[in-house]
Amino acid sequence: MIEVRNADFVTAARSLGVSKIGTLVRHVVPNALAPIIVLATMELGVFIVTEATLSFLGIGLPGSIMSWGNDISAAKDTLRTNPEVLMFPATALSITVLSFIMLGDALRDALDPKSRKR
Repeated sequence: MIEVRNADFVTAARSLGVSKIGTLVRHVVPNALAPIIVLATMELGVFIVTEATLSFLGIGLPGSIMSWGNDISAAKDTLRTNPEVLMFPATALSITVLSFIMLGDALRDALDPKSRKR
């Protein structure tokens, strides 16, 4: 918001007589909303990994609640005899986190006004 507030188009709108509320609604919020959406999408993957890590360590969700961290923790004991029990939740976790990061990257490319061609 601070970066957008000091942008040239906001200064130009203010010099043309647009009110502070009008400048906020028409210029500042639309230009600050895209980075917030992108950041939230990318951070969602980080939150999923954090929850899985805490559950794996035993300080996250209780063992009775379904979680990839709990599944990975339960499968570590049978890794030598039955490795696919570990591979399924670990692969699902990796694909989900990678998908959210790639979605955030694609949103950044789509919503970045500086990268648009005129």
